[in-house]
Order: sequence, then C-alpha cells, then structure tokens
Amino acid sequence: MVEKCDVLIIGGGSVGLNSGYYLQKAGRQVTIIDQETSGIGSSSGNAGHIVPSHIVPLAAPGMVFQTIKWLLDPKNSPFSMRVSLDPAYLSFLLKFSLACTQTNLERSMLPLKNIGLLSSSNYSQIVNEENFECHYKQTGLLFLYKTNQAWESGKHEAEYLHRNNMPAEILTRAEVLNREPLAQEDIIGGVHFTGDSSLNPSEYLGLIKNLIQQRGGKFFDHQKVTRVETKDGSITKVITHDHEYEANEIVLAGGSWTPIFGKMVGLAIPIQPAKGYSITIQTGAAMPSQALLLGEKRVAITPLGDRIRVTGRLELSKLETSVETKKIENITQSVCSYLKIDPNWTTLDTWAGLRPTTPDGVPIIERSTKVRNLVIAAGHAMLGLSLGPGTGQLVAELITNQKTPFDIHPFNSSRF
Repeated sequence: MVEKCDVLIIGGGSVGLNSGYYLQKAGRQVTIIDQETSGIGSSSGNAGHIVPSHIVPLAAPGMVFQTIKWLLDPKNSPFSMRVSLDPAYLSFLLKFSLACTQTNLERSMLPLKNIGLLSSSNYSQIVNEENFECHYKQTGLLFLYKTNQAWESGKHEAEYLHRNNMPAEILTRAEVLNREPLAQEDIIGGVHFTGDSSLNPSEYLGLIKNLIQQRGGKFFDHQKVTRVETKDGSITKVITHDHEYEANEIVLAGGSWTPIFGKMVGLAIPIQPAKGYSITIQTGAAMPSQALLLGEKRVAITPLGDRIRVTGRLELSKLETSVETKKIENITQSVCSYLKIDPNWTTLDTWAGLRPTTPDGVPIIERSTKVRNLVIAAGHAMLGLSLGPGTGQLVAELITNQKTPFDIHPFNSSRF
C-alpha cells in the first residue's frame, strides 16, 4: 500500500508529536508512523518534568570522574553501562569523555537555555489554548539533600544558574520543610528551581495525539522502517513491511532508534540508548506538593493527581526496554528515606524507556546537508519530554523555511 504524504514524521514520541502539532499550525499536512504505538513510547512513563533549569549538559566537567565513582559502587549508583566492543559504542564513549570539559559546558549552555525556555513557554501556551487537562503544575522542581557534599554541589549549580539569569532558590532545612511538609526531618537543605514545571506525560501525549488526528493528521502504528529509497539526494520512499510512504518532507524523530534510519540514507548519527525506569504508585495518603528530585540518589518524584510517579537511573544499554525488578526496587528504596510516605503503597505500573543520548549532551536538530528533504530531531537524552514543544516549533520552522527565534547552529550534527 502506497501512502502519499506532505510531511512524514518517523517517531510518535514527544518530539514527533510536538513536531506534528506545530507543523499543522503552520498549515502542513502530517503523517506520523511509529514502530510501536504513537504516544506511549519512551516519553510516556518518565517523570513529566519540564526543566528549563537544566542548562548543564550530561557531558560536563568532572563527569568522567563521577562516572567512575558510580561504576565502583553499583549498589548505590544511579548509573551503569554495558560492556561492548561495538565500534559505534566505543566511539560514543570516547567522544563523551572528550566532551566533559569547560569548553563544552560553555558551548552547550546557551542553546540548552534557549530551547528550554522556548519549550517551557510553549507548554504553558498549549495547555491553556487547547484546554489540556494533564496535571500541569507550575510549582517548580525542588531538590532535597541529606549530605553536605551533595548540598554544596546543588548550591554551586544554583549560583551558576543565577549568573545566567535563571531562577533558583537555595533553601535551609526549615525552608525546605515549609515548602514540602512531607520531607523527612534529616533533610539538611534544598534548591528550588522555581521556573520549572511538571505534568502527566502520558496524558499530555495522548491529548496532543488526539488533537492532531482531529485536525486531519494520520497515524500508522507498528510501522518499522525496513528500507529507504533515495534519488538525487532526496528520500523518495520510506518502506515498512506493509506500507510505502512517499513524502515531500521527512522528520526523523526516532529517539534511540534514529541511527538505524540514518544508516539507511548514509548518515552516521552518534546517538546511544540510555535506559531509565519508573514506577507509578498510589499511597492513599498525603501527596508531595510539587515535583521533587532526591539529590544524592538522582531519583525524580512527581505528584500526578492521586498517584505518584517515581523515576531514576541512567543505563547505557541496548535497544530494549525490559523492566528489571531489582532496578525498580533500588529506585523506590530511597523514597521513604526522603519523604514521610507509607511504604505500603499500591503499585499501579512499572516501566522502562530509552533516552537517546548524544556524546556532548546536546540534541541534534537540523535540516540534513546530505539528504535534502530530511530534518533530524533527536538525541534529547532525559529532556525529550521537557524540550518537545520547543523542538517541535523549530522543526516546523525548518520545514517551512521560517526564521527561528534563536541561532540553532549549535544543534547541527557537524559538531561531531
């Protein structure tokens, strides 16, 4: 079956769906395909944090040393990595190590700040204009600390954000307990990133998918791309097991699977999958008043109506999303040590998803210089949900040849 499209979006996650939304607003017709089901992939089970405060890339100074410390303490570590001799994987590790510098920090900070603020503003606009009910809360992200070393690091980051005109409040123990009454008494301090927000990711993605459909967008699920045909530097056909898609423009928003499609058109896209886990629980008791992050454990906690989402870990892994019970247990063990929550909760769901990670911690957003009708939008790591609407707007502007609100050259893959 041949499906003729205006804009074909490959990938129905946060980036793909938000791109579809903004392309429709720009007057384009969209078709979205996903190898599984649009709207329920790697973004749906995450923390739901919208964090313009995250202007420090994963590849930051000191991260190589920190990674080694984590690997030497696997029981308490929020990070792990697979052993592999795959050339692409080894190349990624080398590039990541070389990118953990002050130079990369200074180069990455402004583009991450720009897209983070754009995306945060777009979320507010979308939720209000479209009347989305998705537990959207603009109450910030509160980091809780139990050790002086971690708190000092948090305060340093807050001061760094202040120097870059980003809101962050350093809180004493008493101030933390006032803002989050569920915090345990041995919390020694906190940092409140007041410009951040949160929502229920699966609800938001479901709503925006429905909206795209109502406005004429087409969705085809279980469409794993098997082959691509090109002619004169453009893609002429995208082929799955039962469909052929012919499109004027193609948006590659395939998350961790992006490099597979890239190889089909001769592009080496340096993205590796990093697995994260979440558990959704119901306590039947008091709820946290805002989105939280447990500083030492790197565990995120988000109130979603009458339930709580708990997420954590970053594992450089394979392209698979199996849920390991032990990893879930390691994440949840820290909840009661930071919060006054009854451990006899009801588990509603467990989940694992992949974060597409670039060597320098900055996503790739560009019109390909080698394939004329291809726009790439991938590599957002843990910020795929957070940066979705900002990325979607930029993608639409690239497709329609409109001026972007800021310089997007730092997102070009030529930097690798």
